[in-house]
Amino acid sequence: MVIVLFVLGLVLLIIGAEALVRGASRLAAMFGISSLVVGLTVVAFGTSSPELAVSINAALNDQASIALGNVVGSNIFNVLFILGAAALIVPLTVSHALIRRDVPLMIAVSVLVWLFAFNGTLSRVEGLALCAMLAAYIGLLIVHSRRETAAAAPGETPAPKATAKTWVVNLGLVAVGLVLLVVGSKWLVDGAVTFARHLGVSELVVGLTIVAAGTSLPEVVTSIIAALRGERDIAVGNVVGSNLFNLMGVLGIASVVAPAGMAVTPAVITFDLPVMMAVAFACLPIFFTGGEISRGEGALLFGYYLAYTAYLVLAATNSSVLPVVKTAMLYFVLPLTLLTLMVTLRQARRRADG
Repeated sequence: MVIVLFVLGLVLLIIGAEALVRGASRLAAMFGISSLVVGLTVVAFGTSSPELAVSINAALNDQASIALGNVVGSNIFNVLFILGAAALIVPLTVSHALIRRDVPLMIAVSVLVWLFAFNGTLSRVEGLALCAMLAAYIGLLIVHSRRETAAAAPGETPAPKATAKTWVVNLGLVAVGLVLLVVGSKWLVDGAVTFARHLGVSELVVGLTIVAAGTSLPEVVTSIIAALRGERDIAVGNVVGSNLFNLMGVLGIASVVAPAGMAVTPAVITFDLPVMMAVAFACLPIFFTGGEISRGEGALLFGYYLAYTAYLVLAATNSSVLPVVKTAMLYFVLPLTLLTLMVTLRQARRRADG
């Protein structure tokens, strides 16, 4: 029965996110918001709504490890697995706006969350600060969108005309999506906690792996389909926007609604959050290389996700080879990758200057 509820929870989350994204996207189009901003906000935030529902549910039930692990694991999964898999299918084009504005912001907020968590707690005040940053970010995007709309060519397609029927249908989709997300998140969290207890692993590991991957399924579907349809900029924008919403919106709101803030374990502070920061930093030089993520870079990202997941499994099972793997990752793989990224970035700058 637990397995059935867990699977049904995932299904409801995916269906709910799809309904929410579809309805919200149409409502945004009625207001004349540009497709780029819709992708960075409505679509990205909509596909992150399962993370929001799950984390709020977990925070209210004093299961901070699942709430925090869900966000950190989802951000790592989004970049390494989704971008890696999508780039393996077809090289991904990266918008210059993402490179200049959104990726640096993702890096900055990742570091800020780690600094907030360093004392072992994400307080309500820090959660409110993250929510305020999200509101400012959305406001910036809306202002930018209006400027783009005002400067648009006269021949461009106007926003669809809003009728009473379209308002009712789209608002209905949003409402149904939210209801499905609430119900699905409860079933998913309950099933995840039961799995953790049955397998004898921590709720944090379950949140970083099973729950994170499950709630990121909308991003997986959106980005891979976008890559297959040739809408490669959307594939990247969806991931970056989702990560920003996870950090500022999901963590912010979960920290506010948690009875005593969000407790952060030492393992998250010393390993998982630094990995999330490293993944965010790795995006910048990769994105700079000619404005695309190549298949080779996609393979590197995908390989790192497999290595990260293997580490979590080894840590959960107290494997005897864990110290060897950890040493290899810290003193060989990560430095080599950093060196490769720096060389790649330097070569890209030389080509740009030349």
